[in-house]
Amino acid sequence: MNDLLDSFWRAAAYCLHPRVILWSLLPLLVAGGVVALLGWAYWESAVGAVRGALEEWSLVAAALQWLASIGANQLRTLMAPLIVVALAVPLLVVATLLLVGMLVTPAVVRLVAARRFPALEQREGGAWWQSVLWSLACTVAALLALLVSVPLWLVPPLVLVLPPLIWGWLTCRVFSFDVLSLHATPAERRFVVRSRRWSLLAIGVVCGYLGALPSLLWAVSAMTLIFAPLLVLVSVWLYTLVFAFAACWFAHFCLAELQRLRSAQAVAAVPSLPTSPSP
Repeated sequence: MNDLLDSFWRAAAYCLHPRVILWSLLPLLVAGGVVALLGWAYWESAVGAVRGALEEWSLVAAALQWLASIGANQLRTLMAPLIVVALAVPLLVVATLLLVGMLVTPAVVRLVAARRFPALEQREGGAWWQSVLWSLACTVAALLALLVSVPLWLVPPLVLVLPPLIWGWLTCRVFSFDVLSLHATPAERRFVVRSRRWSLLAIGVVCGYLGALPSLLWAVSAMTLIFAPLLVLVSVWLYTLVFAFAACWFAHFCLAELQRLRSAQAVAAVPSLPTSPSP
């Protein structure tokens, strides 16, 4: 617990570092620009396609007619845009996570290592393409888990538990690999991840709940759809900050564990001095 809290406060302090703040703008420029372009080009067509699909389902069509009969035409109008946003937010989170992993995490790890672990040897335990493939594989698994768990979201407590747990697992798997790939060998990385898996999962779950906070921007009111272009950029920036904080937290925790492991190995490798016979 002390290691978790120590790395947490160090990560929070590092997020105020000017370099980390500047690095967090890179995913915003990339993801925000792409999302804004796609929204400008396909928003109306996506909403129209979802609205047409809803009207083709007899059960949904009956529900829409009932909403109109009770005077809730506004909800009927906003249902399709809300569904488009609900489908787009997980993709936005995943895209931001991958961008932070590729653009921000390596720089954060180098900053943490240079300032706190200058003597830690870089053993290059993972190539960049391995990190990309690992991140993509974990992302596909997380998206499948989200898709399978959607019916359980109808149970009120589970909707507050399952998505953050899945995002936490994804964050744990991605960042624990990325922050150790530069300094740890594959064997060292597997040992650290296996021996501290519950602590790493706890960090991931906390970051998963923090990552759910930007989604509340869309849940405040249906009127937020009017400001959708601006809220998309704000959401991307908030997701970037959360994942940048996660990168700092995992870097501090994992590099400290790696240093502790190597120190223990070095002590174990030193032969004990023979005791001199008493006179």
